[in-house]
Amino acid sequence: MSQTPPINGDSPLVREALSSVVSRETAAPPPAAAPSVGYSTRREGDWPKPPHCRVMTVANQKGGVGKTTTAVNLAAALSMHGQRVLVVDLDPQGNASTALATEHRAGTPSVYQVLVDDLSLASIVKEVPEMPGLFCAPATLDLAGAEIELVPMVGREARLKRALNSFEEMEFDYIFIDCPPSLGLLTVNAMAAAQEVLIPIQCEYYALEGLSQLLQNVELVRVHLNQSLSLSTILLTMYDGRTRLASQVADEVRSHFADTVLDAVIPRSVRVSEAPSYGQSVMTYDPGSSGAMAYMEAAREIAHRAAALAKA
Repeated sequence: MSQTPPINGDSPLVREALSSVVSRETAAPPPAAAPSVGYSTRREGDWPKPPHCRVMTVANQKGGVGKTTTAVNLAAALSMHGQRVLVVDLDPQGNASTALATEHRAGTPSVYQVLVDDLSLASIVKEVPEMPGLFCAPATLDLAGAEIELVPMVGREARLKRALNSFEEMEFDYIFIDCPPSLGLLTVNAMAAAQEVLIPIQCEYYALEGLSQLLQNVELVRVHLNQSLSLSTILLTMYDGRTRLASQVADEVRSHFADTVLDAVIPRSVRVSEAPSYGQSVMTYDPGSSGAMAYMEAAREIAHRAAALAKA
């Protein structure tokens, strides 16, 4: 993989953005809650399937940038268009499991047992209710101890990779691995198991500061553990069009990463934040909301870009 130029937090463009943030206007009140929409009413035709299963790690060591939201909603959108998708919840908080209405109380067989006790991944995967083609491998709080328990194990960085390689019971088109907000052993396991890294970047200055460190870690994993790993996708999230800072951060990211950045941009959306409390993705909670439509467009881009590359 060619070396990706790092983001320079001291660049003139970012300094200018920081000094010229436009005052936020009063936000418009959110629309009335829409009724939950079932899977069958959202399907509008199948998107092209990738030539092989795409294993994508959704990573960023900064918290609150939309990793879990991105993994869940992209997975839901792809499943609505004929893809078979698995979300592997690798975050001890279990937020992806919550959003996909998958049981993850203490004592539930989870990714923790897969990593530490060599439990079969197939034995913990559950289909998401009312979402045919969408599956979840849940995380429990036990996973918080895995970082320490994995340290003395042989091949500790490749535990998840071995579990995925032996997972032949179901054929998936996409596997999204939702990482914790850190660069520890869990995230390294995710990168060692994946072919692609998807980085959600919040359209605010702080989101840029740790990006070069994340890219260095991706490169280290690629060199030492997984030569097929590449940074394939960057998604701009939490975009607030009322500020110059958001647009300038977006321009800064696009200037460094060009076509790696999806055209779709995810706006700030109340509906996106509300959906997990109902055990849903925003794709079913309020499919007409700006957040749902943006994630649908991002998923469409991911699917069609893969098809275009396969034909090239």
